[in-house]
Amino acid sequence: MRAARQGGLPAPITRATLRTVRPKDLAGYYSQPRPELARLERQGLVRQLAPGFYMAPPDDAADGWTPTIEAAGLAIATAVFGARVPILDGVSAARVLGLLPRAVGIATVAVPRQHRPIDLSGGGTIRFVKRSVRDLDARLTPIDRIGRGLIATEEQILIDLARRAGDGLLAQQDLREVSRDLLDRVDLSEVRALAARQRGAAPLQRLVASLGDEP
Repeated sequence: MRAARQGGLPAPITRATLRTVRPKDLAGYYSQPRPELARLERQGLVRQLAPGFYMAPPDDAADGWTPTIEAAGLAIATAVFGARVPILDGVSAARVLGLLPRAVGIATVAVPRQHRPIDLSGGGTIRFVKRSVRDLDARLTPIDRIGRGLIATEEQILIDLARRAGDGLLAQQDLREVSRDLLDRVDLSEVRALAARQRGAAPLQRLVASLGDEP
């Protein structure tokens, strides 16, 4: 399958950021992109992430490979908003960085403009959160062997978790465990300075106080 993938995919797909495209992205390559993408999907060369979004698996991926919900979310958001614009944040970023072992059925992506949620074909939902992405602390990070995307840093994740403590994505016990783990990894003074710039100082202080680490 590896050779077939390399030889059977058009360059606009293999060169796309996070290997993900929409039919209109191939308008200059195919006269009828939708039927061609459907054909490539039948051949196992691409995966439909959601209606209108297709990803090429890694060249060395086994048959039946599917991306994680976090990779799919960031890939779809990148196809919509452009490379190095969306940022995987909050619980989703914590998952990618290995801070949360349990899967969550919703991936959250920070984007500069509002966008409706997108349901994935294989289950799960991508939730877009309108934020000033330029103000967020993120770094380019490898994700699921499809490339590199912007993932919130540990400092930013802690601020995000504090802001969304009541959104229901994490059970309170999980929230406390992940937050304590993050507090052990970061410089709290730097996190507080970052939170102040993002107008998130009060939620952060409430979260830290609830853990009993500082007054």
